[in-house]
Amino acid sequence: MFSTNVYNYINVLNKAADASWLREETIANNIANADTPGYKRKDVNFESALRTELGNMKYNTLDSKVDNVSLSRLNVSTYVDASNYSYRIDKNNVDIDTENVELASEQIRYSALTDSITQEFSRLKSVIK
Repeated sequence: MFSTNVYNYINVLNKAADASWLREETIANNIANADTPGYKRKDVNFESALRTELGNMKYNTLDSKVDNVSLSRLNVSTYVDASNYSYRIDKNNVDIDTENVELASEQIRYSALTDSITQEFSRLKSVIK
């Protein structure tokens, strides 16, 4: 059996795509609850988990950082964003315009991530040929 790190970038990109998908669902849920009294918006923050994981290895190349990333530490979940903040009388803190912009941005991010995964597999395929 061969030991290889050839899928490390793909694994990290896969975790990022999963987090992006979760964030899209969370934002869509925020939009659906924009008129629900007392609802607090939720969000997902994959970037800080990745930054923390990569930042623990200063003075290393990106390749060596990705090789040493613990994928289990890249699991993210939703959190309540600014739960004490609300500018509305009904205590709901969802701004529909902001959510729509965030949703569009996240859709672009997800598309870029899936394109990157496809490109990585294309590179592997060209090497195998």
